[in-house]
Amino acid sequence: MYKNKYLRTWTIIVPLLAWLLYFGSAFFSSGYYSILLTFLLLGSVLAAVYHSEVIARRIGEPFGTLLLAFAITVIEVGLIISIMLGAKGLETITLARDTVFAAVMIILTGIIGICIVIGSLRYREQSFTLKGVSTALITLTAVVVFLLILPNYTVSHSGGEYTSFQLLFIALICLSLYLGFTMVQTIRHRSFFISPQNKLLEDYGRKNGHKKASHKNIYISIFFLILCLGIVVLMAKLLSKDVEFIVISVGAPKSAVGIVIAGIVLLPEALSAFRAAKNDQIQTSLNLAFGSALASIGLSIPAIAIISVITGIRMTLGIDIKSTVLLGLSLFIITVSLATGKTNIMQGIVLVGIFLIYLFISIVP
Repeated sequence: MYKNKYLRTWTIIVPLLAWLLYFGSAFFSSGYYSILLTFLLLGSVLAAVYHSEVIARRIGEPFGTLLLAFAITVIEVGLIISIMLGAKGLETITLARDTVFAAVMIILTGIIGICIVIGSLRYREQSFTLKGVSTALITLTAVVVFLLILPNYTVSHSGGEYTSFQLLFIALICLSLYLGFTMVQTIRHRSFFISPQNKLLEDYGRKNGHKKASHKNIYISIFFLILCLGIVVLMAKLLSKDVEFIVISVGAPKSAVGIVIAGIVLLPEALSAFRAAKNDQIQTSLNLAFGSALASIGLSIPAIAIISVITGIRMTLGIDIKSTVLLGLSLFIITVSLATGKTNIMQGIVLVGIFLIYLFISIVP
């Protein structure tokens, strides 16, 4: 009880302090102040994780993972749109593509790979419901191809771009696919996304000494989750120039900015997924990962596409051949790895290896 009380207090103080110092940035400007804001940004992300999980334990699985995926997408969309509209030094024409592609690669290879390794080290093998993973994979593969590969082969516009009409139509199709997947996950085939051991998220909480939060605590968590998401977007936008400066200083291409943004956005998702894998809940880890990947494309791109068309900002979506090879390899490996309904450590090691290659090639192209 003491631990929960301490965490609850901490996750209330940090976002409030972050909001206070964010407005203080109008009066203070220094490297040390930026470092302080960075720590508060990370603290707000961790606070968002806590409040999301409090709500998730109350509403149950798979609604809890869906909530966290949606919250992460709100951060991602807010970051991309705010930077596209406000930052002049960044190559915003490719920012959405770089961020979404980075998010997909981080999820498919980094988060899932590490979750498999964590679970395999502790439990050797972990089981999950194959029907749910299969449903998520076919949906993800379709939207990834529509948005990141197909633009390179259309002739109405060159350079990996869709025309405004094409962009809106493809975005509508991807949004429809995501909404269809959400309906399958939460209503029509909810059992596909619950672990074979019938361990619901409520059982997971009881196993670790957690109790369902009261209605009062739920309302508090909802309020502070909104505060956390808002300040993460605003502070990341404020620090975007520092991110660009660091990227340029180390000699990395500007596309690495997308990786940094995706890393910040996915930190809450990753921590929750790692914790679930550690507690023999690989199904929850996969629900979080695939749900976030689908939301990253199925929700983010339509929202960004609408803003892009309204404001007249060009948006390149097609990835290059190198990225296409890595993406195709990732989808193939993860499809084969998760085809049996069980995980083992070698699957995780291979995925983590692909993730490290992706990071290295992105920094040293």
